[in-house]
Amino acid sequence: MDRNALLNEVLTRSRPWDLLVIGGGATGVGCALDAATRGLDVLLLERNDLGSGTSARSTKLVHGGIRYLREGDLRLVREALYERGLLLANAPHIVAKRRFVVPCYSRWQQAFYGAGLKLYDALSRSLSFGRSSLISRDRTIELLPEVETEGLRGGIVYYDGQFDDSRLLIDMAVTAHRNGSRILNYACVLGLERSGGEWIVQYEDVLTGNRSETRARSVINACGAYVDPVRRMSDASATPVVTFARGTHLVLPRHFLSGEAALVIPRTRDGRVLFCIPWHDRLLVGTTDVLCGTAEEGDKPTDAEIDFLLETAGRSLQRQPRRDDVLSMFAGVRPLVSRGRVANTSKLSRSHELLIDARGLVTITGGKWTTYRRMAEEAVNAAVSGADIKAGPCATHTLRIDPPAAADGELLHADLPYTIGDIVRAVTSEMAVTLEDVLERRLRCVHLDARTSLDAAPRVSRIMREQLGISDEQIDLRGFTEKVEALNLPAAGDRG
Repeated sequence: MDRNALLNEVLTRSRPWDLLVIGGGATGVGCALDAATRGLDVLLLERNDLGSGTSARSTKLVHGGIRYLREGDLRLVREALYERGLLLANAPHIVAKRRFVVPCYSRWQQAFYGAGLKLYDALSRSLSFGRSSLISRDRTIELLPEVETEGLRGGIVYYDGQFDDSRLLIDMAVTAHRNGSRILNYACVLGLERSGGEWIVQYEDVLTGNRSETRARSVINACGAYVDPVRRMSDASATPVVTFARGTHLVLPRHFLSGEAALVIPRTRDGRVLFCIPWHDRLLVGTTDVLCGTAEEGDKPTDAEIDFLLETAGRSLQRQPRRDDVLSMFAGVRPLVSRGRVANTSKLSRSHELLIDARGLVTITGGKWTTYRRMAEEAVNAAVSGADIKAGPCATHTLRIDPPAAADGELLHADLPYTIGDIVRAVTSEMAVTLEDVLERRLRCVHLDARTSLDAAPRVSRIMREQLGISDEQIDLRGFTEKVEALNLPAAGDRG
């Protein structure tokens, strides 16, 4: 995907698109992929980078959601387990099975959580990743060598999925492009108008400030936390349907949990499930669920959340992690469907909702990464039906997601698992135009080790200058450094 070529194609186009998608997260890119494989002419516009919102800041799980069993949301669990199976089949290069262990400190815990996980097994049906089982104290310690052993009675093993969220998103975008979609990042939609049965969409090229407009027969609003502002572009009286919840994660060195199994803390003091998961030879700990007043509050972990994660993980580990141990941290805002005042976001459903206003704008919101394909299918069905567009049936049930092209060359940094070739591919074929695009989303450097990413950033800047022909001012190394220090590194000192 060459951004300049794509932008020129969009600017010079005279006929309307069959479908215009607003939003470049998992659901929006999923819509572009779904529609393109039905034979539609599709344009996607994203105001920032692909995955720059919540879609690159998840817990990296492809799962049904064991917490939702406790809340009785069996429909959501069953739907997500089905989609989990499709994801493993369609993106085996990036989705993998992972063994999870729930350490139990009483026989009651083994019986209670064991029964729940047997229901989880049953709901997965033919797409099971493996059956759950009760295990002994010795086997629990074998699978979780650093687990807290005082009072440990045994454990429960179950199986779920794990993935690299933003890498899958970029692979989906490339696959959509190869199937005919046109996807443009840093293209901010400014307004929506209806004229002669078509939508007129005004947008701005964020990189240059140039404004233009394009036409489409149908529009899908898949803007995640920002669906309500887009809804008001079509209907100024539209009432909000989204509540914001921040989810914070910490990344620790692998020695805190050296086995290949993930550790599950089934109930934290705020009623959530907490995971400690091996990921890219690090340990990912998360997540929190904190009500936010605005979407903008969702990207910065708070001191209270950092301390909560360190303390909660430490209770189940032999060694208490401290702030000084944190390699990186990140937070994302979950858009949860809700109307009215909310006190506890952990009680809100993770189900999605499809809305169609009087002018025909289709909005898809809520949901979770695992169910993106189902959400996209429903949204595209509604868009083509509402605009009377001829389209083929949904084909994404069995559509393989293309893996990234192989990249070689010397390592970017001794402590990061990426090569110079990965950088070149990101800027020449995957529309990366900023340091953040490359080091946080095309590669996972910032989320794996924020300090090391800052060490590698000057070298990446030089490669970007050579490949894109842009200036130091455009790359903005200082701005990147300040943002990483503010959002991805906790305040110095041990307060854990």
